[in-house]
Amino acid sequence: MPDTITIIDDRTGKKVTVPIQGGTIPASAVRELDPQLFIYDPAYMQTAACKSAITFLDGDAGILRYRGYPIEQLAEKSTYLEVAYLLLNGELPTKDQLPKWTHDVTHHTFIHENMRKRFVDGFHYDAHPMGMFVSSLAALGTFYNDAKDIELKESRDKQILRLIAKTPTLAAMAYRFSVGLPFVYPNNDLSFPANFLNMMWKVGEYEVDPRLERAMDVLFILHADHEQNCGTTAMRVTGSSHADPYSSAAAAASALYGPLHGGANEAVVRMLEEIGSVENVPAFIADVKSGKGGRLMGFGHRVYKNYDPRAKIIKKTAYEVFEVTGKNPLLDVALKLEESALSDPYFVDRKLYPNVDFYSGLIYQALGFPVAMFTVLFAIPRTAGWLAHWQELLIDKEQKISRPRQWYTGSETRDYVPMYER
Repeated sequence: MPDTITIIDDRTGKKVTVPIQGGTIPASAVRELDPQLFIYDPAYMQTAACKSAITFLDGDAGILRYRGYPIEQLAEKSTYLEVAYLLLNGELPTKDQLPKWTHDVTHHTFIHENMRKRFVDGFHYDAHPMGMFVSSLAALGTFYNDAKDIELKESRDKQILRLIAKTPTLAAMAYRFSVGLPFVYPNNDLSFPANFLNMMWKVGEYEVDPRLERAMDVLFILHADHEQNCGTTAMRVTGSSHADPYSSAAAAASALYGPLHGGANEAVVRMLEEIGSVENVPAFIADVKSGKGGRLMGFGHRVYKNYDPRAKIIKKTAYEVFEVTGKNPLLDVALKLEESALSDPYFVDRKLYPNVDFYSGLIYQALGFPVAMFTVLFAIPRTAGWLAHWQELLIDKEQKISRPRQWYTGSETRDYVPMYER
């Protein structure tokens, strides 16, 4: 049987046959039938807006791969900077490439003093760290006159390097400002995750525990990319206008700021705090099923209809972190909730399995991060994924400025009514 599909317009009898490639059909088939015929697809649930070679995701099977490499192998054997290089360049770095890449990132972590002294100091004392982070990303581009030279690969590479290197500095700066602590400069002798932890927590003498350093690296790897999600789509849409990467990344981070996207792990922590104890889990489950209570946060996913592979890795990482920090008191509640949900046909039949957000918030809490920083922590590693998609978009000759169509449901033509007749 040929891999084609035939669409017939019953109004006219016209039919079009088009190939099925990679599980997709071209929208040009609809245009051939009728140029004024559009497909109504709220939230793009059945629309592929681009071709991408970066991340493969099979939600039914619970598979996530970066450039073909299973996320489980990368989380076990790799580092975040190695994964960032992979996402951006398509291949893992060689033994010569990785030291150079690591050196370049490490030596671009500082930000302009005017950024810290004049821009950041202008925020209100209780500004949300993520709001500061979003604004700082956009402002960062104003310090580089070559930021808009996106048609030049050399310039693109330079901005990519700067953004990946400086996002942890911006994140730590936003946190320190929000709690009234002095800024800690980057330390070029430390690894990428250790430098971030040092900028966050250093007060007097401070030494990063290597187990927490590794946990931070794993969390960064797991959050580095996730295909065409809301934030990545915002990055691509903004980038399609040929905006500079700082503005595009700020748009992506703004999308991530929303509680339905990057704020999900915060919602999990609040849910666990409301449940309070293991004894209250059965009543909470019953309320969720009856519709009387809240939602079961951290379970289910738009794409995954199986156990999120990242959730398994994060659960293991959580125990390793708790060996250092002590067990998060909410862990027992989380474990009981997971056990109850996974043994209940109500949730299993609906394919509601734990996702990456279910345990990540507990780790962040144990590491000392306030809830307001959770989305910022998400944005740091996701910057690599956003930039990989941004550069892929720019070299894709099929891409144009994003301009979806609409289904107009407003009034037909009508005449203006003078004020005295209304």
